[in-house]
Amino acid sequence: MPSRTDRAVRVAVLADSDTRWKWGVLTARRISAEDAPAPTGFVLRGRATPTSRQLAETAVSDTAPREVTGTEFLREVRDAADRGEGYDVVVLALVGGTVRAMLQGLADLALDRRPVLVTGYVGVVYEKLADGLLLRHGADVVLANSRHDAERFRAVYEGVGADPGSVVEAALPFLGGAPHRPEPGRDTLVFAAQPSVPVTKAERAYVLRRLVEHARLRPDREVLLKLRSRPGEHTTHLEEFPYQKLVRDLPVPPNFRLVYGHMGEVLDRTDLLVTVSSTAALEALHRRVPTAILTDLGVREALGNHHFIGSGLLTSFDALDEGAVPRPDEHWLARQGVGAAGLPGGVPYEKAFDAARERVAELLAGPALPPVAPYYTAETAGGYLPGILARHRLDVTAPQPRESGVRRIVREAARGAYRHGVQRVAPVIRRLGEL
Repeated sequence: MPSRTDRAVRVAVLADSDTRWKWGVLTARRISAEDAPAPTGFVLRGRATPTSRQLAETAVSDTAPREVTGTEFLREVRDAADRGEGYDVVVLALVGGTVRAMLQGLADLALDRRPVLVTGYVGVVYEKLADGLLLRHGADVVLANSRHDAERFRAVYEGVGADPGSVVEAALPFLGGAPHRPEPGRDTLVFAAQPSVPVTKAERAYVLRRLVEHARLRPDREVLLKLRSRPGEHTTHLEEFPYQKLVRDLPVPPNFRLVYGHMGEVLDRTDLLVTVSSTAALEALHRRVPTAILTDLGVREALGNHHFIGSGLLTSFDALDEGAVPRPDEHWLARQGVGAAGLPGGVPYEKAFDAARERVAELLAGPALPPVAPYYTAETAGGYLPGILARHRLDVTAPQPRESGVRRIVREAARGAYRHGVQRVAPVIRRLGEL
């Protein structure tokens, strides 16, 4: 059988949120040859399905991805193979449980020559390290965003007796942009908000109040609250107490405002990036934008800011009010793979994906890949894995009815009602239950 590298390599990206869509597309480009065609995009239908605005804001593709269920995606992979147009690489930009389910679904297709399966993480890995990694085990390539992560990932796999060979050190694929350059007369602080960190209304109200107070204390500084989604939109995590609603109860000074948009464009005019634990901190550090990680709510695993221990970036609102600007530890930066060019032991960003690209090319050029062999099986996780697979209900063999125009309209209406229930009604019911 001729090598798959004898023709243009076909890549599919399956994502379940706007941030993972961005990670998946950019990862596909980083691990492919320079002249490779654009990847074919798919987003999973569910509560976090991104809107057209969210997809456009990622600015990673001119072609909108196709919205599918897991079963529909598997059928597409199977049918493409039957047509002789099979995908050579599939990038699974998904949460861990969905990765494991898709690994099972792809294995069950029993293709003569299955695609190379690539997965990883969209940002800082600060929770569910072991479980998330073991759910992803079985992919041919598990990308680590830094040397620090690669060492942790291999240690987890080795510690349970799983093959660590799939772990490949790389970097976050969306780092870039011009290095920070101060402009005379400009002083802009940006707080990068996260949908689920912090989670409680009291903690989020505290952060918001301190940001507003900081703006009052420093009237010559522009204070921007950078939000991920507009009201009614969601990313992977549901946001029960949006800052947009909390700010309605506060009088704000003229130098404080909410902003949306592409993070890279916001960083172009940022002089100090503040966050609890957002991946935006790594984007800022890569561009040498001064960055601060808040300790006001504690340094806790639940917040993710424990990831920045040793970075030199941990600070408080009190210190920021007094004009503090943290200085990052260069050894920590090098191990995290951000702004690493020129640092001792640092890998230049333009070479960060060389190993992953070579690994994928090697797998494509070799013989047919062996069956998918994940760590979580009926033998190793008999009380856990069945529930994960059942939640996704993947059945490629079920007949697919021809869809009439009326059926399509009804399905779209039902989908809209489901999203409204999950995104709007359910959070209200939960809050009422707490009264």
